[in-house]
Amino acid sequence: MASQTPFERLTPDHVLSCLEAEGLTLDARLMALNSYENRVYQVGQEDGPPLIAKFYRPERWSDDALLEEHAFTEELATLDIPAVPPLRDARGATLRKSEDGLRFALYPRVAGRAPNLEDEAALAILGRYLGRIHAVGVLKPFAHRPALTVASFGHDSRRFLLESGLIPFHLETAYDTLSADLLALIEARFADWQPPTLRLHGDCHLGNLLWHEEVAHFVDFDDARQGPAVQDLWLFTSGEAEEQAHQLGKLLEGYEQFHPFDRRALALLEPLRTLRILHHAAWIGRRWEDPAFPLAFPDFDTDRYWSRHILALREQLGALQAPVLSVP
Repeated sequence: MASQTPFERLTPDHVLSCLEAEGLTLDARLMALNSYENRVYQVGQEDGPPLIAKFYRPERWSDDALLEEHAFTEELATLDIPAVPPLRDARGATLRKSEDGLRFALYPRVAGRAPNLEDEAALAILGRYLGRIHAVGVLKPFAHRPALTVASFGHDSRRFLLESGLIPFHLETAYDTLSADLLALIEARFADWQPPTLRLHGDCHLGNLLWHEEVAHFVDFDDARQGPAVQDLWLFTSGEAEEQAHQLGKLLEGYEQFHPFDRRALALLEPLRTLRILHHAAWIGRRWEDPAFPLAFPDFDTDRYWSRHILALREQLGALQAPVLSVP
C-alpha cells in the first residue's frame, strides 16, 4: 500500500542534497511552488538561472509512464510547440533518482502569466497551439499512460467516496442517487458516439499555461493521457451557454488551422465537466492523509463542502439535460 505521507522526508535540506548530488552548484535559494500531487520547487544556481525541480509522488506512475510523458513534451518542443520538457542529465536521462529512491526531474524556469481569455486574439492563439499539440498527439497512442474514461473518472470516484466514510451520513443518499443518475446520463451520451482519442495534456487549464509575448508555454503534463480532444478545450470556457459557445468558436478558429475538430464532440463537454467534478472530490479524498491536502482544502471534511459539491452536481444534472452547445 502506498504511503499516505510520501514526502515527509523531503525537507528543504534533503531537496538541496538531492540536487547537489546531480552536480548542481546551488545558492541555497529554495522556494516551494503550488503543487499538491507532487512537490515542486524553484531552486537557485550560483552559475546559472533558477531551475524547477519536480519530485514525483511515489507509486503514482511507473517509470515508463513518466518517461512517456517526458518523451511527449520533447516531441512537441522539437517541433517548436512551446511545451516545456525536462532537462537531460550527463547520461542523457530525463528521470532522475535520489539515493533514497525519490524520482524527480529538472526543468528550465519559464516566465509568464495566465492568458486573458476575454481577449479573442489570445483565444485564437491558444487554439492554434492546442491544434498543433493534438496534431502530434494523434500520431500514436500512449502505451503506458491511462485513458480518460467514464469508469476511471466517474464510477471509480463514486465508489471510492461512498465506501470512504468521508461524505456526511445525512448527505450520503443524496450523493448516491444523484451521482448514479449523472453517470447513467454520461454513459448514454458516450454510447451515442464513441469519440476518437489521442494523447492529451489532460489537465489543460489556466494554471498550467505561462503566457508571454503571445506565446503560451504549456507546463505540467503530469496528467497526460488518452482522451477526446475536447478535454483540452472545454476548461478554457466559462459563463452562460452563449458565452461558452463564443469562446469555443474563437478557440476553434485557431485550432482547426492545424487539426480537424468534429462538432459531435461538443456533446461531451458537460459529461467531461461532470466527470472532472466527481474525480476531483475523490482525488482529495484519496490524498486526505497527506498533510498538504487538509491545508489546501480545509473544508473538505465539513457539511459545507459536501452540500456545495452536491449542489454543483445538481447543476450538472440540469446542464446534461439541456440542449448540447452549438458552435458554428
